Amino acid sequence: MAGTADAVAAAKRAAGYQAAEIVEDGMVIGLGTGSTVFYAIESLSGRIREGLSIAGVPTSYQTAMRAREYGIPLTTLDDNPVLDLAIDGADQVDPRFRMIKGRGAALTREKCVASAAFRFVVVVDEAKMVKKLGGIVPVETLPFATKTAIAQLRGLGCRPFIREGVKKDGPVITDNGNFIVDCHFEEIADAAGLEAEMAVIPGVIESGLFTRFTGNTTIIVGNEKKCSVLTSPDVVP
Repeated sequence: MAGTADAVAAAKRAAGYQAAEIVEDGMVIGLGTGSTVFYAIESLSGRIREGLSIAGVPTSYQTAMRAREYGIPLTTLDDNPVLDLAIDGADQVDPRFRMIKGRGAALTREKCVASAAFRFVVVVDEAKMVKKLGGIVPVETLPFATKTAIAQLRGLGCRPFIREGVKKDGPVITDNGNFIVDCHFEEIADAAGLEAEMAVIPGVIESGLFTRFTGNTTIIVGNEKKCSVLTSPDVVP
Protein backbone atom coordinates (compact mmCIF):
# COMPACT_ATOMS: atom_id res chain seq x y z
CA MET A 1 0.00 0.00 0.00
CA ALA A 2 1.29 3.42 -0.86
CA GLY A 3 2.39 5.39 2.14
CA THR A 4 0.52 8.57 1.25
CA ALA A 5 -1.91 10.13 3.69
CA ASP A 6 -4.78 9.54 1.26
CA ALA A 7 -3.90 5.85 0.94
CA VAL A 8 -3.72 5.39 4.71
CA ALA A 9 -7.04 7.20 5.16
CA ALA A 10 -8.63 4.97 2.51
CA ALA A 11 -7.33 1.85 4.29
CA LYS A 12 -8.67 3.03 7.63
CA ARG A 13 -12.03 3.89 6.10
CA ALA A 14 -12.31 0.46 4.49
CA ALA A 15 -11.50 -1.31 7.77
CA GLY A 16 -13.83 0.87 9.83
CA TYR A 17 -16.72 0.46 7.40
CA GLN A 18 -16.30 -3.32 7.30
CA ALA A 19 -16.30 -3.49 11.10
CA ALA A 20 -19.56 -1.55 11.16
CA GLU A 21 -21.15 -4.21 8.96
CA ILE A 22 -20.58 -6.81 11.70
CA VAL A 23 -22.88 -4.92 14.07
CA GLU A 24 -26.38 -6.38 14.29
CA ASP A 25 -29.69 -4.89 15.36
CA GLY A 26 -30.15 -4.73 19.12
CA MET A 27 -26.45 -4.97 19.98
CA VAL A 28 -24.69 -3.02 22.69
CA ILE A 29 -21.16 -2.34 21.50
CA GLY A 30 -17.95 -0.82 22.76
CA LEU A 31 -16.63 2.14 20.77
CA GLY A 32 -12.88 2.60 20.89
CA THR A 33 -10.87 5.75 20.37
CA GLY A 34 -8.98 6.79 17.24
CA SER A 35 -9.31 7.67 13.59
CA THR A 36 -10.09 4.18 12.29
CA VAL A 37 -12.90 3.69 14.80
CA PHE A 38 -14.35 7.04 13.78
CA TYR A 39 -14.89 5.63 10.29
CA ALA A 40 -16.87 2.80 11.89
CA ILE A 41 -18.94 5.39 13.75
CA GLU A 42 -19.55 7.23 10.49
CA SER A 43 -20.80 4.03 8.83
CA LEU A 44 -22.95 3.07 11.83
CA SER A 45 -24.58 6.48 11.67
CA GLY A 46 -25.83 5.72 8.18
CA ARG A 47 -27.13 2.32 9.25
CA ILE A 48 -28.96 3.91 12.21
CA ARG A 49 -30.71 6.31 9.85
CA GLU A 50 -31.84 3.23 7.92
CA GLY A 51 -33.35 1.65 11.05
CA LEU A 52 -30.50 -0.08 12.94
CA SER A 53 -31.06 0.01 16.70
CA ILE A 54 -27.90 -0.15 18.84
CA ALA A 55 -26.25 1.48 21.83
CA GLY A 56 -22.57 2.24 22.29
CA VAL A 57 -20.21 2.45 25.26
CA PRO A 58 -17.55 5.07 24.42
CA THR A 59 -13.98 4.70 25.68
CA SER A 60 -13.20 8.43 25.78
CA TYR A 61 -14.79 11.85 25.85
CA GLN A 62 -13.62 12.28 22.27
CA THR A 63 -15.46 9.15 21.13
CA ALA A 64 -18.57 10.13 23.11
CA MET A 65 -18.67 13.53 21.44
CA ARG A 66 -18.17 12.03 17.98
CA ALA A 67 -20.83 9.38 18.58
CA ARG A 68 -23.37 11.97 19.73
CA GLU A 69 -22.55 14.10 16.71
CA TYR A 70 -23.35 11.12 14.47
CA GLY A 71 -26.54 10.18 16.30
CA ILE A 72 -25.36 6.99 18.01
CA PRO A 73 -27.21 6.35 21.31
CA LEU A 74 -24.81 5.94 24.22
CA THR A 75 -24.87 3.87 27.38
CA THR A 76 -22.42 2.84 30.11
CA LEU A 77 -20.79 -0.27 31.50
CA ASP A 78 -22.83 0.29 34.65
CA ASP A 79 -26.02 -0.25 32.68
CA ASN A 80 -24.53 -2.83 30.29
CA PRO A 81 -21.64 -4.70 31.94
CA VAL A 82 -21.62 -7.31 29.16
CA LEU A 83 -21.19 -6.13 25.55
CA ASP A 84 -21.92 -7.97 22.31
CA LEU A 85 -18.71 -6.71 20.74
CA ALA A 86 -16.20 -3.90 20.91
CA ILE A 87 -14.68 -2.08 17.94
CA ASP A 88 -11.29 -0.50 18.48
CA GLY A 89 -8.01 0.29 16.77
CA ALA A 90 -4.43 -0.63 17.64
CA ASP A 91 -0.97 0.84 17.32
CA GLN A 92 0.68 -2.54 16.68
CA VAL A 93 -0.62 -6.10 16.20
CA ASP A 94 1.70 -9.10 16.08
CA PRO A 95 1.02 -12.50 14.42
CA ARG A 96 -0.42 -13.86 17.69
CA PHE A 97 -2.90 -10.94 17.96
CA ARG A 98 -1.07 -9.39 20.89
CA MET A 99 -1.23 -5.62 20.65
CA ILE A 100 0.08 -2.29 21.77
CA LYS A 101 -2.67 0.31 22.20
CA GLY A 102 -3.14 3.59 23.94
CA ARG A 103 -1.27 6.22 21.98
CA GLY A 104 -4.54 8.12 22.15
CA ALA A 105 -4.33 7.89 25.98
CA ALA A 106 -7.59 5.92 26.33
CA LEU A 107 -5.98 2.55 27.10
CA THR A 108 -7.56 1.89 30.50
CA ARG A 109 -11.13 2.40 29.35
CA GLU A 110 -10.35 0.54 26.13
CA LYS A 111 -9.13 -2.46 28.12
CA CYS A 112 -12.20 -2.36 30.36
CA VAL A 113 -14.50 -2.34 27.33
CA ALA A 114 -12.55 -5.07 25.54
CA SER A 115 -12.76 -7.23 28.66
CA ALA A 116 -16.56 -6.77 28.81
CA ALA A 117 -17.11 -7.78 25.16
CA PHE A 118 -17.86 -11.25 23.81
CA ARG A 119 -16.01 -10.30 20.62
CA PHE A 120 -13.16 -7.83 20.13
CA VAL A 121 -13.00 -6.37 16.61
CA VAL A 122 -9.77 -4.49 15.91
CA VAL A 123 -9.51 -2.27 12.84
CA VAL A 124 -6.09 -1.30 11.48
CA ASP A 125 -4.25 -0.38 8.31
CA GLU A 126 -1.48 -2.64 7.03
CA ALA A 127 1.31 -0.62 8.64
CA LYS A 128 0.06 -1.60 12.11
CA MET A 129 0.70 -5.31 11.49
CA VAL A 130 4.20 -6.16 12.78
CA LYS A 131 6.30 -9.27 13.26
CA LYS A 132 7.34 -8.27 16.78
CA LEU A 133 5.99 -5.73 19.22
CA GLY A 134 8.31 -2.91 20.20
CA GLY A 135 8.67 0.83 20.56
CA ILE A 136 6.39 2.91 22.77
CA VAL A 137 4.13 1.19 25.31
CA PRO A 138 1.84 3.76 26.98
CA VAL A 139 1.22 3.28 30.69
CA GLU A 140 -1.43 5.14 32.68
CA THR A 141 -0.21 6.11 36.14
CA LEU A 142 -1.62 7.70 39.26
CA PRO A 143 -0.12 11.22 39.49
CA PHE A 144 0.66 10.73 43.19
CA ALA A 145 2.93 7.77 42.42
CA THR A 146 4.16 8.50 38.89
CA LYS A 147 7.79 9.12 39.83
CA THR A 148 8.06 5.92 41.86
CA ALA A 149 6.29 3.99 39.10
CA ILE A 150 8.74 5.38 36.54
CA ALA A 151 11.67 4.09 38.59
CA GLN A 152 10.21 0.58 38.59
CA LEU A 153 9.22 0.74 34.93
CA ARG A 154 12.79 1.65 34.08
CA GLY A 155 13.84 -1.55 35.82
CA LEU A 156 11.87 -3.52 33.23
CA GLY A 157 14.28 -2.39 30.53
CA CYS A 158 12.55 0.64 29.03
CA ARG A 159 13.18 4.36 28.72
CA PRO A 160 10.12 5.93 30.39
CA PHE A 161 9.05 9.55 30.07
CA ILE A 162 5.90 11.45 31.00
CA ARG A 163 3.91 12.38 27.89
CA GLU A 164 3.60 16.13 27.44
CA GLY A 165 0.59 17.90 25.97
CA VAL A 166 0.76 19.37 22.46
CA LYS A 167 -1.61 22.33 22.89
CA LYS A 168 -1.23 22.65 26.66
CA ASP A 169 1.64 23.02 29.08
CA GLY A 170 2.53 20.06 31.23
CA PRO A 171 1.59 16.39 31.11
CA VAL A 172 -1.23 14.79 29.16
CA ILE A 173 -4.17 14.15 31.51
CA THR A 174 -6.30 11.11 30.72
CA ASP A 175 -10.10 11.01 30.91
CA ASN A 176 -9.58 9.34 34.30
CA GLY A 177 -7.46 12.24 35.62
CA ASN A 178 -4.16 10.36 35.44
CA PHE A 179 -0.80 10.73 33.64
CA ILE A 180 0.56 8.79 30.67
CA VAL A 181 4.10 7.46 30.87
CA ASP A 182 5.43 6.39 27.47
CA CYS A 183 7.84 3.49 27.89
CA HIS A 184 10.22 2.91 24.99
CA PHE A 185 11.35 -0.69 24.47
CA GLU A 186 13.73 -1.68 21.70
CA GLU A 187 12.01 -5.07 21.52
CA ILE A 188 9.45 -6.92 23.61
CA ALA A 189 10.36 -10.59 23.94
CA ASP A 190 7.51 -11.62 26.26
CA ALA A 191 4.52 -9.29 25.90
CA ALA A 192 2.26 -11.20 28.29
CA GLY A 193 4.96 -11.37 30.93
CA LEU A 194 5.72 -7.67 30.57
CA GLU A 195 2.03 -6.78 30.85
CA ALA A 196 1.83 -8.77 34.09
CA GLU A 197 4.99 -7.16 35.50
CA MET A 198 3.69 -3.67 34.76
CA ALA A 199 0.31 -4.44 36.32
CA VAL A 200 1.76 -5.11 39.79
CA ILE A 201 3.73 -1.85 40.03
CA PRO A 202 2.06 0.41 42.61
CA GLY A 203 0.77 3.52 40.88
CA VAL A 204 0.33 1.85 37.49
CA ILE A 205 -3.34 1.87 36.51
CA GLU A 206 -3.01 -0.01 33.19
CA SER A 207 -0.58 -0.58 30.35
CA GLY A 208 -1.12 -0.43 26.62
CA LEU A 209 -0.18 -4.09 26.21
CA PHE A 210 -3.24 -6.13 25.23
CA THR A 211 -2.31 -9.82 25.38
CA ARG A 212 -5.36 -11.45 26.97
CA PHE A 213 -7.90 -11.14 24.17
CA THR A 214 -6.39 -13.29 21.43
CA GLY A 215 -9.08 -15.98 21.65
CA ASN A 216 -12.03 -13.71 20.83
CA THR A 217 -10.35 -11.17 18.55
CA THR A 218 -11.08 -10.41 14.91
CA ILE A 219 -8.54 -8.24 13.07
CA ILE A 220 -9.75 -6.27 10.06
CA VAL A 221 -6.76 -5.05 8.06
CA GLY A 222 -7.62 -2.40 5.52
CA ASN A 223 -5.80 -1.33 2.38
CA GLU A 224 -6.77 0.73 -0.65
CA LYS A 225 -8.46 -2.13 -2.49
CA LYS A 226 -9.92 -4.55 0.06
CA CYS A 227 -9.83 -5.72 3.67
CA SER A 228 -8.35 -8.87 5.11
CA VAL A 229 -10.25 -10.42 8.02
CA LEU A 230 -8.20 -12.47 10.48
CA THR A 231 -9.78 -14.50 13.28
CA SER A 232 -8.50 -16.64 16.14
CA PRO A 233 -7.79 -19.75 13.97
CA ASP A 234 -5.36 -17.54 12.03
CA VAL A 235 -3.24 -16.92 15.12
CA VAL A 236 0.32 -18.21 14.79
CA PRO A 237 1.00 -20.76 17.60
